[in-house]
Amino acid sequence: MASIEELLEMMIRTKGSDLHFIAGEPARVRRLGELETEGDTELEPEFVQNEIYKVMPPEIRAQFESHDHADFALSMEGLARFRVNVFRHIAGMGAVFRGIPASAFSLEELGLPEVIASLCMQTNGLLLVTGKTGSGKSTTLAAMVDYINSRRKAHIITIEDPIEFVHSRKRSLISQREVGQHTRTFASALRSALREDPDVILIGELRDLETTSLAVTAAETGIMVLGTLHTNGAISTVDRLVNTFPLNKQNQVRSMLATSLRAVVSQQLVTKADRSGRLAAIEILINNSAVSNILREGKTEQLENILTGGSLQGMQSMDNALRRLVDSGQVKGEEAYDKAFRKAEFEKYRGAAG
Repeated sequence: MASIEELLEMMIRTKGSDLHFIAGEPARVRRLGELETEGDTELEPEFVQNEIYKVMPPEIRAQFESHDHADFALSMEGLARFRVNVFRHIAGMGAVFRGIPASAFSLEELGLPEVIASLCMQTNGLLLVTGKTGSGKSTTLAAMVDYINSRRKAHIITIEDPIEFVHSRKRSLISQREVGQHTRTFASALRSALREDPDVILIGELRDLETTSLAVTAAETGIMVLGTLHTNGAISTVDRLVNTFPLNKQNQVRSMLATSLRAVVSQQLVTKADRSGRLAAIEILINNSAVSNILREGKTEQLENILTGGSLQGMQSMDNALRRLVDSGQVKGEEAYDKAFRKAEFEKYRGAAG
């Protein structure tokens, strides 16, 4: 049975994104969004445990043995960094390793819409990057931080679980903190960060009420806050954010978002037509006077019309983004159909060549 190090080297060499190393199953690698089995040999529980413990820091092992799951970052010199989640399941232990490039990509290298660069230069407010797990949110956020780092003399604080991209100093001062290693929780780190003269705060995940409340407050008080949510689409992101709060506070939150929200960037990864890799299909909702009024009144169902009609301001719906990718030949019609929200409007692309 191949070791974790050997499997990770193979994964990077063959352009995989994730290694699934789980007792009772053959090792699997995700390539172009699909899981592929690496051989037929089932991984024995004792072998899996020994291999995982070899790469797990002692303090993370103690956390795992107390809680039966843990997250950490693994660096392999000369290869890559990996975000690791370790867990127990019915057959023993398991771990999933997500490959992280050695340095952040630029916005241009990722092919992201030009309006995102201008959003990065906002000096205050809340900018959300959303999508399901594995949709490239961390990669996009890292590119945004790198863009700010290259152009502003600012203090950037990142709060992550775990730290993924390690940013070197360019024009900005960057402080990176890992939950569990440098701080107890997202909320405690954010509360401390507010007293540390920040210009930009990146929050790895708005996962609870306290963190979300602090983030919205920070954005309203003149700090640029970048954050993520596991939501599918810009409109559902707004609803999810508001619904995090108790009913008696939701009107106040809507009012705060109406003034502090800068944009929601929602994305999913699609396979390129030549299968050389994947790229992001991006939905962008930008807060303008019309959006602000809708947010304040809680009529989020009206945001769809704004999305589809706001192209002059850099907005676009997910389905329009997919159409552009098909029309430019970057993505096949069948792939766009699979990822589209309104399937009926993409029927014409099914089975189409190119």
